Amino acid sequence: MEEADPARKRVKGAMLAGALFNRAADIFRKLVELQACGIEILSDNPLMRECGKCLLDAMELGRCVMHRSGEEGIDELWGEPFRAFSIPLEDFYESRYIKIGQVLRDIDLISNAMIDNFSGIPAFSDIEGPIRDLAVAAKIKTETLRTDSDIFDVWARMVTAGERLADLTVLTGPAIYSAPFTYNLSDGLQLIRQGRDLIFYVSRARTAMPKSTREYIERCKNYLATGRAPLFPAHFPA
Repeated sequence: MEEADPARKRVKGAMLAGALFNRAADIFRKLVELQACGIEILSDNPLMRECGKCLLDAMELGRCVMHRSGEEGIDELWGEPFRAFSIPLEDFYESRYIKIGQVLRDIDLISNAMIDNFSGIPAFSDIEGPIRDLAVAAKIKTETLRTDSDIFDVWARMVTAGERLADLTVLTGPAIYSAPFTYNLSDGLQLIRQGRDLIFYVSRARTAMPKSTREYIERCKNYLATGRAPLFPAHFPA
């Protein structure tokens, strides 16, 4: 709390959240080991209280935790481990299914925005197929757990679909320059790769990123209207 710089304060808060969560996990693991040895652990046990305090403090600081892309905080996802201890298991899984459904929706929003705004530009007229391939693969990945036996095929399919989209060949010819103005193709390719990355982010986190999705769709619309995509600020890994 003594840190005055807001950016450093957020990073330190995120680090502390991680440390508190790890401490709570360590305590919980030891409690399970003690119970396995036949030692009864009551709810008012000091270790239980310390574990709960660490979890509550970590959840409070969870809002400082940003997605590793730096685009958007995902404190909602950060809070998921704590919800498993605080609500009935059926309700927890129901909430997860709802959030996975929101991810599938956002993958469609992102991919449709890319198709709607790029396919009408002659240089990118072949873009629909690679985008559809990535969207389908990403939705399958979202619904697949890392422990599922299919994960090797599912992940390989998604990665290669992302590579094909990122390596999209820009078409050339007279029609490219028949539009009312010339599109900056480098900006377009950069924007396509940003969309690819965003689809990967939401699919892997299995949590919607509404702010990032909304802003990306706006950038696609702006590129279609102006032929330019302002440089998106780069972020260090969080």
